[in-house]
Amino acid sequence: MIKVVRGNPTPEELAAALAVVRARVAAVAAASARSGGPAVPEGWSDPSRIARTVRQRPGPRAWARSYWPV
Repeated sequence: MIKVVRGNPTPEELAAALAVVRARVAAVAAASARSGGPAVPEGWSDPSRIARTVRQRPGPRAWARSYWPV
């Protein structure tokens, strides 16, 4: 579902935006069909990227730095 949050687009502008979204979905589906499986998630969504390799040292506010990278 597409919702216009701000502005007043014309029907032609909405049709153009929808065409871009549908083309992107079709391209991803075609790439998935060619590779024989689902698309590999991109690196930004990988949970391991936020895991630290070095443990935090004890100290003031160490608990706040224990999960998210600085």
